[in-house]
Amino acid sequence: MSSNLHPMLNVAIKAARTAGTIINRAALDVESVRVAAKQTNDFVTEIDQAAEKAIIDTLLTAYPDHGILAEESGEMPGKFGGADHVWIIDPLDGTTNFIHGFPVYCVSIALAVKGRIEQAVVYDPTRNDLFCATRGRGAYLNDRRIRVAKRTTLRDTLISTGFPFRPGDQFKTYMAMLADVMPLCAGVRRPGSAALDLAYVAAGFSDGFFEMGLSPWDVAAGSLLVTEAGGLVGNFTGEADFLEQKECLAANPRIYGQLVNVVGKYSKFASAGDKAAVRQATGEIATGAPVADSAADAVADDTHSHGSDAPF
Repeated sequence: MSSNLHPMLNVAIKAARTAGTIINRAALDVESVRVAAKQTNDFVTEIDQAAEKAIIDTLLTAYPDHGILAEESGEMPGKFGGADHVWIIDPLDGTTNFIHGFPVYCVSIALAVKGRIEQAVVYDPTRNDLFCATRGRGAYLNDRRIRVAKRTTLRDTLISTGFPFRPGDQFKTYMAMLADVMPLCAGVRRPGSAALDLAYVAAGFSDGFFEMGLSPWDVAAGSLLVTEAGGLVGNFTGEADFLEQKECLAANPRIYGQLVNVVGKYSKFASAGDKAAVRQATGEIATGAPVADSAADAVADDTHSHGSDAPF
């Protein structure tokens, strides 16, 4: 590993590669992996747990006083009752893909210092792709500096997202939002790993990303990759408060503003009027009334009325 990298980033890379080795070995015989359901359609495997243990062991060996926030292990305060440094870990983002042999999943590790993400690693073990970033030093894929895509109009973009899949998720709201987005862009993709989706926005492979129902370990590392690659990350109204708000929007600056115009009304931070309109629309969708197209048309008209490029 490069001596030019921040020492803490080097340790995170070592941890991610160790976890990736465990995942790749298990992928050779994925049908033998033990799987348990945390809830309907929400799975955990022995590989998630083994990878997470390897990551935590590597990080705490180097920095024993640091705290941990991990998907499977939960929160572990630092030795002195609450360290300023907290590692945010998703050992296998895309578990459902993994257990089906669908090769889109990754390891995600971020370091928060006093609540701000400072280091980030997203490692795709199937392709041996390592995305990493240190705040203020740019974002990289393997040894190459990456930047967000340069497209400026929403109609030219490829947007990634994640579908709701757990009981209690807002299916009707999400379907209304998707119906608004789809007619306005060139394509929508649902790869199945939010951390990798954000890394792909950072690398310019896709132009934007939005998803509801996310946890901090899903988006912490990817969010720093995006901002260090010149993009913006926030909640659906475009504000910076997203890490623990279960909604995330990311894109290059020009596309970000246009996506906010489309999905902002679905945010928990939306105005009371917008929330009422969404409730009415989703109620109509439930009864089969064709409101989705008209909603999309209205958003398209609004986007065009401000010009094809939003002032962001």
